[in-house]
Amino acid sequence: MSIVDIEKPDGIIVQFGGQTPLKLAVPLERAGATILGTSADAIDRAEDREKFEALLQKLGLARPRGGIARGVSEAFQIADEIGYPVLVRPSYVLGGRAMEIVHNQEHLAHYMTRAVEALEDGETRTILVDKFLKDAVEVDVDCICDGRDVVIGGIMQHVEEAGVHSGDSTSVLPAHTLSKKVLDEIREATKDLALELGVLGLMNVQYAVHQQKVYVIEVNPRASRTVPFVSKVIGRPLAKLAAQVLAGRSLKELGFTEEIVPKHYGVKESVFPFAKFAGVDTILGPEMRSTGEVMGIAESFPEAFSKAVLAGGMRLPEKGTVFISVRDADKALAVELAGRLHKLGFRIAATRGTASAMQDAGVLAQSVHKVIEGGRPNVVDVIASGDIHLVFNTTEGEKAIKDSYTLRRQALVSGVPYFTTMPAACAVTDAIEAPRKAITVKSLQEYNPIQDLA
Repeated sequence: MSIVDIEKPDGIIVQFGGQTPLKLAVPLERAGATILGTSADAIDRAEDREKFEALLQKLGLARPRGGIARGVSEAFQIADEIGYPVLVRPSYVLGGRAMEIVHNQEHLAHYMTRAVEALEDGETRTILVDKFLKDAVEVDVDCICDGRDVVIGGIMQHVEEAGVHSGDSTSVLPAHTLSKKVLDEIREATKDLALELGVLGLMNVQYAVHQQKVYVIEVNPRASRTVPFVSKVIGRPLAKLAAQVLAGRSLKELGFTEEIVPKHYGVKESVFPFAKFAGVDTILGPEMRSTGEVMGIAESFPEAFSKAVLAGGMRLPEKGTVFISVRDADKALAVELAGRLHKLGFRIAATRGTASAMQDAGVLAQSVHKVIEGGRPNVVDVIASGDIHLVFNTTEGEKAIKDSYTLRRQALVSGVPYFTTMPAACAVTDAIEAPRKAITVKSLQEYNPIQDLA
């Protein structure tokens, strides 16, 4: 407010700076500052969980079952009602901080103690306990609203399943596997939310699609980290357009009236700092860990994905040995991927259970000891020796994640490309299977001639 008193601005824009400005919107307005764009009340309506629940009920939109806990006993009660696993998080957090997937009551009690202690003043008011939708597809949508019209900038499908933080996920624009029915439902829900909230400027919505049903995860009445990515893929400057809307211009005046669905593919890949921190596990989850982003753009999804992975620091192998160790629920799909890679000339290595499933299906796989089995050479030895060129590893549950930590860490240290979700493993296999030809290099302008504002 000291800055406001000196500068005397016509207004303050809070939607281009992440979560922190949103938390400041209500107190700034109470102190007499003018908030440009989406009102402080609308921001609070989207951010406050009880108000948000009422908003979704009014619009007839579904969200994962859950509740609001103000203590350990309430958290236990909600989790017992909806069933484990559950996703737990405090309200008003940035980057998924203090967010976890918990699988039992003991884990939940441990979380509640740690999470409440870790939060700053003012952030302990509620803990959200939601049903975790296993194997759901997560979707991010960025849009602009001028109070009358809503135009979708992009609908991005995450490669990783719901539960991996959107800032860590690999995102694809346009969505590459969702049905027209699901996409149309997402479009309508996004427009209804923007108009009901009275959004002026940018808004981001995160959805989960589970068994063809669309669930709203959260609404952020602000610019998201994906806005620059979407702008480059569709060839329209979304931040600039939103700023013009905040200054009073309409989307019709700006000539941005329809969603642009590109004929090419853009893939956003995250960059992680794991190599710089000894002892950090590389497995992805609901708490954001990435420190940067890259993108790939091409006429096909496999090529765009290959470019993005390469820009992120991993080169997919064209030959060699693939090591596969997956949870029981993923074994059938792992067998299919192993068969496809074997046909391309790759050798397959796997832990005993996974190797047995592959051999039963007629896929030749060499069995390798887990570290906890005590036999040598174990998987860490084999990776360290340079005999492994690609790793697929999925796991769940606190003990299993801990037991397989050294595998993932050695892959990182040895510079071996590794992927910790099955959707990512599928995308990698698609990319390796794509015709072996030189990667095409074109400028953004060749994909989308940039159109400046009128």
